[in-house]
Formats: sequence, structure tokens, C-alpha cells
Amino acid sequence: MNRGMSQFNLVMSPLVKKLIIINVAFWFFAQVLLDKLLSVPVTSYLSLVPHSFLFEGQIWRAITYMFLHSFEPLHIVFNMIILWFVGSELEFRWGQKYFLTYYLICGVGAALIYTGGNLLYFYLAKGVMGMSAPVVGASGGIFGLLLAYGILFGERMIYFFGIFPIKAKWAVTIMGTIELASLMVSDSSRGNVAYLAHLGGLATGYITLLVTANIKKSQKAKKARRGNLHLVVDNEKDEKSKHPRYWN
Repeated sequence: MNRGMSQFNLVMSPLVKKLIIINVAFWFFAQVLLDKLLSVPVTSYLSLVPHSFLFEGQIWRAITYMFLHSFEPLHIVFNMIILWFVGSELEFRWGQKYFLTYYLICGVGAALIYTGGNLLYFYLAKGVMGMSAPVVGASGGIFGLLLAYGILFGERMIYFFGIFPIKAKWAVTIMGTIELASLMVSDSSRGNVAYLAHLGGLATGYITLLVTANIKKSQKAKKARRGNLHLVVDNEKDEKSKHPRYWN
């Protein structure tokens, strides 16, 4: 079968392996052991709380929340499986530096969009719950990776929910639509899934890829112009060289 139409590559890339180890180790040692068993408030101090982030100067929360998860094992298991399957492909394609930058930007962007959305909801509907409710999970960054995978490997056939064969681009589109519909019908005072953060990851991923593409296009255009320019600055022969000097 053509690789462009195959299932996920199950080889785990080096940086993705490190991210998974960090996430799992932090979840087990910091959250399960320290927080849950010994009552050390790790989660409450490092999770994303919009009010604390905006009004108490606790800006680290926009990054640290990405390495926390709920105490339900399925939350971290599901995120790490997607990070493995999708993230490894992207790391092999992009390299470690850009992959990590993109992943973190998507996570932080998701946090900012979620915080901004809750602030707007607070002023319009006086919904205080969202401003004080903690958010944890790598899902913002994960949804950014899904967006990139759907664009770069859109024609690849995958099994949606492990059952239905579907092209990657349509699977990502369906997931985004489900998140949007869930956000529209959710009750922020009772829901425990940050749908807006998921959508924020998708939006941030799209903007990041668009900006990156424009930067690369501009760099290629400048390089092409420089490559075609030969400006003679001195045609006089000196003692060390028999050739004219140029600016290239």
C-alpha cells in the first residue's frame, strides 16, 4: 500500500518519547502521589485558572497546565496515544526544534483563547464559574497536532475511533465540528471538558502554520533575488587576486 494512504506509523520519535515520559511521570509522581495521596496542592497551583492567570500574575499556568491531567487514567492515556501516533509523524517531518515550538505554541494559544473566552463570558453573562475552574491537559497542543496532521497527511486513511476507515483530513474536520457543537450546547457551570481550549488549539495551529508558510515563502523570494544579483564593486586587480571582487 502507498505510504500516503497507510495507517499511522507506530515508530515513536525521540522527542515525543521524552514528552510522553515527562507527562506520565509528572502525572504519577506529582499528581497521584503528592497531590492525591499526600495532599500537596500541585494541581491547583499549576493548572490553568483564568482568574489567577489574568489578575494574579501567575502566567506560568499557560504552560504548566499542559503537563497536568485529571486523576482519571483514561484522560492521560488517550492524550498520550494521540501524541505518539500523530506527533511522531510530525516530528519526523519537521524535526525536533520546530515540532516542539509548534506544540508549545498551540498549547499556550489554547490557554489564551480559553482565558479570553471565559473573560468575555464573565462580562457578558456574569459567568463566574469558568474564571475560577482549573483546566488541565495536553489537549490544546494535541488538537494543534491533529490540525497539522490533517493538513500534511490529509489523504492518509485512518480508522476513526479505531473502527471507521476515513481520510485524515475528514477525521480532523469531524472532530473539530464535534468540539464546536459541544461548546455551543455545554453548560459552563457543570461541564468539565474545556471545549474552547480544544478549539483554541486548532485555531492556534492553523495560524502558526499559515505564518510559518508565509515566512518561508518570503525567505525563498529574498534568497532568489539575492542569488540573481551580481554587483561589481571593484574591478581593479590587487596584488593578491587576479579576479574582480563582487557582492553576491
